[in-house]
Amino acid sequence: MIDNKQFRFDNGFVGIDDVINISESNIVTYLNENDEYLNFIQRGADFILQIVSEGTPVYGINTGYGDSCNVVIPEHLVFKLPRNLYTYHGCGLGQFLSNSQVRAVMVVRLASLCKGFSGIRPLLLRQIIAFLNEGIAPLIPSEGSVGASGDLTPLSYLAAALCGEREVIYKHQRMDAQYALRLSCLAPLQLQPKEALALMNGTSVMTALACEAYTRANYLKELTTRITSMASYALDGNANHFDAFLFTLKPHSGQENIASWIREDLVLPEKSNSGRIQDRYSIRCAPHIIGVLADALPWIKSHIENEINSVNDNPVIDGENQKVMHGGHFYGGHIAFAMDSLKNLIANLADMMDRQMALLVDTRYNNGLPANLSADSGPDAAVSHGLKALQISVSAWTAEALKLTMPASVFSRSTECHNQDKVSMGTIASRDCLRILQLTEQVAAGMLVAVYQGVSLRLQMPQHAPLHPRLHMMIDDLSKILVLVFEDRALQSELEDLLNAIRLRIWPLYSHHK
Repeated sequence: MIDNKQFRFDNGFVGIDDVINISESNIVTYLNENDEYLNFIQRGADFILQIVSEGTPVYGINTGYGDSCNVVIPEHLVFKLPRNLYTYHGCGLGQFLSNSQVRAVMVVRLASLCKGFSGIRPLLLRQIIAFLNEGIAPLIPSEGSVGASGDLTPLSYLAAALCGEREVIYKHQRMDAQYALRLSCLAPLQLQPKEALALMNGTSVMTALACEAYTRANYLKELTTRITSMASYALDGNANHFDAFLFTLKPHSGQENIASWIREDLVLPEKSNSGRIQDRYSIRCAPHIIGVLADALPWIKSHIENEINSVNDNPVIDGENQKVMHGGHFYGGHIAFAMDSLKNLIANLADMMDRQMALLVDTRYNNGLPANLSADSGPDAAVSHGLKALQISVSAWTAEALKLTMPASVFSRSTECHNQDKVSMGTIASRDCLRILQLTEQVAAGMLVAVYQGVSLRLQMPQHAPLHPRLHMMIDDLSKILVLVFEDRALQSELEDLLNAIRLRIWPLYSHHK
């Protein structure tokens, strides 16, 4: 629950917005210290110690892990087992997760553990919260998870860091976790039975990345709509394609909403179907393309938030009723499906914008705009190439995005002595989705250059349609980053500035125009 820049962790609901807000800012987090709640959490940990003392075989508490579940661990070795678990899983590779992604992982793991069915102590919850508040971010390699049993290998880096092992980023410096704990006046944890398993045997990495993917996709939905409006204006398109009554006849709500946004961005002509009778599909069918994403985002959000607020480790511990339940809640199938679906939807936006770009730069299709949208009409105009190379880059980014749409979830591999014989690949799906989002944001940055150029050039023509105030405001905002391209010049720095603006979601677009 967020209240005045503070967030309380307990067994209450945690939403995607909460995850993103905490991961991207300095919101102070704290644990609900209500005695009733703390006693509820502690009962699970006490039950674990009771199991150990009684010698009742329970997976991962006094047995080996995975296919080694038939190996009984002697009581005097039970307390060594948690450290062994996170130690032998220290085999991740690939790029490290970003600071905000690691913070999101910690928030999502806390949300699950705070439900109180993982057999852990309040002390463990407080340690993760202290990491958030102190700004300690474990270095977590992005590769090495098959998405069941959860995100074992990447989450082992969180478990190890809480215990003062491996490396972290603290105060913008890479250092040993033990040193960061000392600087923060925190004591390293010594994990009790089940606590390493509770930390690692869950879906928190794939889900944290899915939270980021959802947030970026939701903004791209609005940004590509605004880009389409500007492209339609620049191309002197037919605004009647977005007629309100027309869209009541195919009533997909997301599609209708996108059409209404475009319609509100454009000044409808008094005479219907003036100029070109029908625009090409990348303009005319934009609500049908973006609208699929708009209609999918609510159920994608539901899948992600259900996962955030689930108990997803194994075994599940009911300390209240002294019950152990062995299950498979660590399986990330819902996140895998959500991310594989979102990959397809986002890549389609890249493809749509790539086609819009092709129309804008080509004199055969752009209704009187100059070739390659070059604004140079001076004596040296023949050597100016406008946005020719930018279109090539946009095509390259689009092709790579489309290539990555192959579902990760269909590539299940039997592993770990066939104990994990069917796995979700949800973490790979989430990582793929973020890469597609990155590429599509690059396409959007390229298109912002193109529509800024195209609208500006259209406004210089003797006869042009009136520009709606919303588009005028967008042009003004873009002019703070962009300068009209006359003579050939490198555009990389402007593209990087646009990318940064997209990722910071600086333009309010439609969500602030209710």
